[in-house]
Amino acid sequence: MIDAFRVVRDFERAIAEYTGAPYVTSVNSCTMALLLACAFAKVTTVSIPKFTYVSVPQSIIHAGGKVWFDDRQWIGEYELFPYGIWDSARRFTSGMYRAGQTQCVSFHWNKILGIQQGGAILHDNPIAEGFYRRARFDGRTEGIRPKDDEFNIIGWHCYLSPEIAAEGLVRLSHLPKHNEDLPNDDYPDLSQYPVFQK
Repeated sequence: MIDAFRVVRDFERAIAEYTGAPYVTSVNSCTMALLLACAFAKVTTVSIPKFTYVSVPQSIIHAGGKVWFDDRQWIGEYELFPYGIWDSARRFTSGMYRAGQTQCVSFHWNKILGIQQGGAILHDNPIAEGFYRRARFDGRTEGIRPKDDEFNIIGWHCYLSPEIAAEGLVRLSHLPKHNEDLPNDDYPDLSQYPVFQK
């Protein structure tokens, strides 16, 4: 039997080596990385900058949290305070991992790695790793047929596909050791939108 997802694990190992993260769990977007990180942390009230991408507060809300917008200025990444979860969508460089933190990165075509889609959770928590791997794959255990599996969590369908991981491996092999943060000057003030004022 062919192991189609081996390339995904190879990509995750390469990201771990590049960033210095002990664990890397790939998903289909940084949005889903943030949602899974918030779900694992069981967030309640989360403070984020009011100038950020719209899916960040949505991920917090979908994970059961409430959003508090603050006036923080940021470059490259910022913390979903006080949870040690970082939206690092606009940063991707070697050695970027911070011990004890959870950093969510983006591989989207307009980001630094620049593949079709994708993201990952960089972290050092073996318990979280078990949750993230099942949660991204419909609550399933990797390598186990659904009829032989035990389902003990409600998951999401957000795994990174093998063909995207293969593209990521190629791109990563040509990526410089150091990359400058991307600008973040095109975000609206999300605190002004009624949908987030509930």
